[in-house]
Amino acid sequence: MLNDRRLALRALRRSDHPTPVLDRPGQRKILSWNLLRRTGANVAALVALVEREKPDLVLMQEATKEIAGLRDRLGGDYAWAPLPGRIHGPALWSPTPFVAPPLVVELPSGAMFDRVCQILDLGGFGVANVHLSHGQMLNRRQLRRIAESLPDCAAVIGDYNLVGPPLLAGFRDVGPRLPTHAMGRLVPLRLDRCLVRGLTCHASAVLPRGPSDHRPIIVHLAPTAVAARRSEPEAAGTSLDRFAKRISASLKRRVG
Repeated sequence: MLNDRRLALRALRRSDHPTPVLDRPGQRKILSWNLLRRTGANVAALVALVEREKPDLVLMQEATKEIAGLRDRLGGDYAWAPLPGRIHGPALWSPTPFVAPPLVVELPSGAMFDRVCQILDLGGFGVANVHLSHGQMLNRRQLRRIAESLPDCAAVIGDYNLVGPPLLAGFRDVGPRLPTHAMGRLVPLRLDRCLVRGLTCHASAVLPRGPSDHRPIIVHLAPTAVAARRSEPEAAGTSLDRFAKRISASLKRRVG
C-alpha cells in the first residue's frame, strides 16, 4: 500500500517533483481532486488545501451539494453539475469570477448511470473537468466527445478511471506520473491525469492524499507560444463565440 511518506520519497527522485515556477503570461495553477463523496474530503479539507496551495482554479469530482459551502468560506465563483439521478458530480471553484458559466456536456452513457463533464472558459484556454467511466473503451469514447467541444487550446483534467494510454489524437499527457489512487489499498494507479492541446505544462505534482481515496494533483498550464500566435487572428470573436461554434458543430454531427 502506498502511503504519503513513500510518495514523498519517490517524488524527490522524480522529475515531476515541483520546482519553483516562474510567473508566465496566461499561466494558471490548477488543482484537481476526487473528493470521495460523503465520506471523503469536506469543505474544511478543501479550504485548508486552497489556502496552502493558492490555486487559480479547483476542479472537483464526486462533489455533493454540501461542497457549495466552499464559496461561503472563501468567496469566489462556484459551479456544480450533479450527475443525472446521483447525489454527486463535478464542481469548479475559482477565487475570481468565471468569464462565463461553465458548459455542461453530456457524455456517452455506461450501463450503470449517465455522466457529464464541465467545460470552463479561462479566456486564454478551455478546461474540461472530468470523471470518466470505468469501462476502458467507454472512457476513451467519452474523451473523444469532450475533445469535440473544446477550443484549440485546452486541457482535460480529472479522474480518468483509465489504465494505459488515453489514445486522444492531438493531446499530450502532461500530468504528474506518480500514482494517485491505490485500488484495494494495494495496487497503485495513476487515475488522475491532465491532457493538453496547445498548452505547455511548466510544473506538476501529486499532493498527499488527505481524507479522500485519491490524491490531489496540480498542474501549471499556459498557452504555448505557437498557439498564442495562432489565436491572434481570432481576436475579433470572443472565446465564447468559439465555444458556441464547436458545440453547434458537435450537435450537427450527432444529429446527422
